[in-house]
Amino acid sequence: MRRVRQESLPDRIHRFRGVILVFSVPLLLVSFVLFLMPRAPSPIVSSGRKTAPGGGGVGGSGGELGSKSYAVIFDAGSSGSRVHVYCFDVNLDLLSIGKEIELFEQRTPGLSFYAKNPQEAANSLLPLLEKAESVIPVELRRATPVRVGATAGLRALGAVTAEQILQAVRDLLRQKSSLKFQSDWVTVLDGTQEGAFQWVTINYLLGKLGKSYWDTVGVVDLGGGSVQMAYAISENDAANAPKVSNEEHSYVQQLFLKGTSYHLYVHSYLHYGLLAVRAEILKAADGNSNCILDGYTGSYKYGEKEYEAVASPSGASYSKCRSDTVKALKVNEPTCAHMKCTFGGVWNGGGGDGQRNLFVASFFFDRAVEAGFVDHKVPVAKVKPAEFKVVAKRACKLNVEKAKATYPRVQDDNLPYLCMDLVYQFTLLVDGFGLDPYQEITLVKKVMYGHAFVEAAWPLGSAIEVASTP
Repeated sequence: MRRVRQESLPDRIHRFRGVILVFSVPLLLVSFVLFLMPRAPSPIVSSGRKTAPGGGGVGGSGGELGSKSYAVIFDAGSSGSRVHVYCFDVNLDLLSIGKEIELFEQRTPGLSFYAKNPQEAANSLLPLLEKAESVIPVELRRATPVRVGATAGLRALGAVTAEQILQAVRDLLRQKSSLKFQSDWVTVLDGTQEGAFQWVTINYLLGKLGKSYWDTVGVVDLGGGSVQMAYAISENDAANAPKVSNEEHSYVQQLFLKGTSYHLYVHSYLHYGLLAVRAEILKAADGNSNCILDGYTGSYKYGEKEYEAVASPSGASYSKCRSDTVKALKVNEPTCAHMKCTFGGVWNGGGGDGQRNLFVASFFFDRAVEAGFVDHKVPVAKVKPAEFKVVAKRACKLNVEKAKATYPRVQDDNLPYLCMDLVYQFTLLVDGFGLDPYQEITLVKKVMYGHAFVEAAWPLGSAIEVASTP
């Protein structure tokens, strides 16, 4: 019986070399491609700076993430100062702080009220700072960033006065705070930043980020000094956006959020926040105001200027007040140089699906609650712009005393301007932004996140940015 020679490993490889090549070449190519593929992109890139993804939570406070990280954001608005404290886990989700998903505290008046006393302005933030620090574990305070974003109230004061107040705030944080602090984290937010942060906040909380632009929601944020509109637009509309001068901010910002690129139309209208526009309407009235409730004689102060606020002898008139408001909005002037504008010659972004579902925040929600057509117990409500018209007509017929009895939620210093405020809100939505009076919009104070509500305010967008910046 003949013995069969045992075949060596090299001989086997040689004999089956053809089969081995057939399988090994594709494997090598796949491995090579995987090696060359880029790593996961930075979660958000906006204006050359990195921020964290939205839609699930927020990153840590720079460097290696621990099991928890915090961020403290002051919203120094024209009507008051607010502090927000957020807590995040390693999976970029918001965590509860006590029984709430965030710490939120506020106080009035705002920093701009102390225009002549910068130190007093800074000191007004101290109770909020102490409250914020009290909920952050001692061992994490030095790693917790604190930001102060002043908005339209300080923008209206002028650069010199605003900077004096900001410097006093920086000194306060440097001397009194145990949190992580940088001088450039205390600043006047420009309107486009505010609008972009607000858009990120609401879409983040709704879980919209990472989806197509037409699945996101648009945002209108009516503050005291300015109003912002922001919504995602198509790549084609972004490419055709009008060019702006060097002094102006571009209409479109490109954001990279949760693996998806967005072209965000955002514009801020300074002087058209609810408190600032009162001055514009009083100026447009040229004398007795058709928007001041019957029985009121006084003055209205905004910024460093004071305006006569005297009711017409016949009381407020819805139709005349609306005419004055349209004039103040400059709806038809200057002539629009673009295909379609909002008001004051400003491009409207082209419209489209990103604006189809509109969330309207801040003073819109507050006045709707005070006027009684939105329940104060709910943080979100579906309404139509026409509802502002209905309640405005009712309010304009009242004198100050009857208005006080009819609308007990309205503060005394706002009562004389109730007709004006409601008329302006309707006019802004319909004439300014071109909405159908019967289009459904969402008034929002807070947004459900998991099983809790979070304030629908720009500071969360800012926290996302600062918390994820190395």
